[in-house]
Amino acid sequence: MTQGKLSVANKAPGSGSEGQQQVNGEKESPAVPSAPPSYEEATSGEGLKAGAFPAAPSGSSSSYDSSFPTGDHELFTTFSWDDQKVRRVFIRKVYTILLIQLLATLAVVAIFTFCDPVKDYVQANPGWYWASYAVFFATYLTLACCPGSRRYFPWNLILLTIFTLSMAYLTGMLSSYYNTTSVLLCLGITALVCLSVTVFSFQTKFDFTSCQGVLFVLLMTLLFSGLILAILLPFQYVPWLHAVYAVLGAGVFTLFLAFDTQLLMGNRRHTLSPEEYIFGALNIYLDIIYIFTFFLQLFGTSRE
Repeated sequence: MTQGKLSVANKAPGSGSEGQQQVNGEKESPAVPSAPPSYEEATSGEGLKAGAFPAAPSGSSSSYDSSFPTGDHELFTTFSWDDQKVRRVFIRKVYTILLIQLLATLAVVAIFTFCDPVKDYVQANPGWYWASYAVFFATYLTLACCPGSRRYFPWNLILLTIFTLSMAYLTGMLSSYYNTTSVLLCLGITALVCLSVTVFSFQTKFDFTSCQGVLFVLLMTLLFSGLILAILLPFQYVPWLHAVYAVLGAGVFTLFLAFDTQLLMGNRRHTLSPEEYIFGALNIYLDIIYIFTFFLQLFGTSRE
């Protein structure tokens, strides 16, 4: 009965016999939207041309991913390309800042090494060394522990400039106590080691960013070895201990250079955000400076 009433009520004017429709108990239904296409129809070429965008079947996410629609696949490829482009710009920015830092440090080291009046002045006034160390330590803690200070222009560049100049002074004063030839030799060794480690870090499949525990243990070993060395060195109990410490320090910071380099790449277990270009340049710069100072302690010859 309900179906008959609906048939009479929904009958369009000018249609056939009402009695025949009630006898048959049914009428020709008006056009209703067709059922959504099946997954196979929607993912076929005709379904895509018709504008069908299928929903993922329940429990079959893997098959849905393998049959990614053409338009969405192109969108996904565009997003991936954009991410790679941002990462390349980030790496270029980090190494540009790093190059400026290294050039400034090299200029200070050259002045302290080749200019005798400057060299004599900094050696006669060690107070400037400790003042520079305090500035270095304060700016490093600010940049490393306060994300806002290293992300907002121009404070990030101002702090990085102060940090670089203070570190350059420390490196230059340390170099002034060594023979000019040995300083140049250590600069060359440092450049070759850092270049080879950087190229290796970009090419290798080994993930140094997953070795944080090992690097932490090595860093603690280096720290406590330095404390023991500071106590024993004035008494000359173990003459070769300083050389062992220099070898250990150069090795540890070479591994840290590989670790910090892979943090920039974006395809490892741990990565840096593209906003952290100041932090990335800061870490690699420190690694290179520490490698140079340890090589200087290992291969350098003191001035007469």
